[in-house]
Order: sequence, then C-alpha cells, then structure tokens
Amino acid sequence: MSQASIDELSPGVFQLSGVIDYSSGPQLRKEGGKLLKACNASTCVIDCGAVEKSSSVGLSLLLAFMRDAQSKGKSLEVRNLPKDMQEIAKVSELLEILSGQQSPGATSPTLPSVE
Repeated sequence: MSQASIDELSPGVFQLSGVIDYSSGPQLRKEGGKLLKACNASTCVIDCGAVEKSSSVGLSLLLAFMRDAQSKGKSLEVRNLPKDMQEIAKVSELLEILSGQQSPGATSPTLPSVE
C-alpha cells in the first residue's frame, strides 16, 4: 500500500502528503472528508506541497474535497499543487478550478453534484 496522509497543520489548514494513487485514494478520501466536516473555518486550505507523486486519483480527491466543502458552505483553497498534478489538471481543463484562478469575465465554477 502506498504511503500517503492528510493531516491538520492548524485550524482549517490541511497537508496532503505522500504518494496518491488508487491504493491510497480511498483512505485519504475518508480521512479528508472527516477533517473537512469537523473544520469550523469558513475557508479551508489543502497544501499539496508534500505530495511526492500523484495520478489522476489526486485530482479526483481534491475535487471531492471541494464538493465536501461546498456542501457545508465553505470554500476550499488548494496550495502548492505539484508539477505532475498541474499537468494532469491542465490536460483535464481543471487547473483554473483547482488553482482558484479565473479567466477575465468567468463565473465561479460550480462543481457538479454526485448523486
């Protein structure tokens, strides 16, 4: 199993670390969901600077965390997205959503709900 974790560094600030792939994704999803649910901050931050390697599972995980935050009326900021995750996000046209950067005149993205 891959070594990966999500930890709360300070109130509302979480660090995602290790190798994020199909074997670590489900546990990270579960742990991160609990942390976000318990977070009292109006804006939560996920710092990805300690991610060693990630597949598309990492992007899926971040999008799920964004939906979790959105469902609780919170915003989620992603920081220090590693190069491999940036490349996958760029190809998937998700870089603007994950980085919080909008093109001029663009509206805020609404993530699709999962039912």
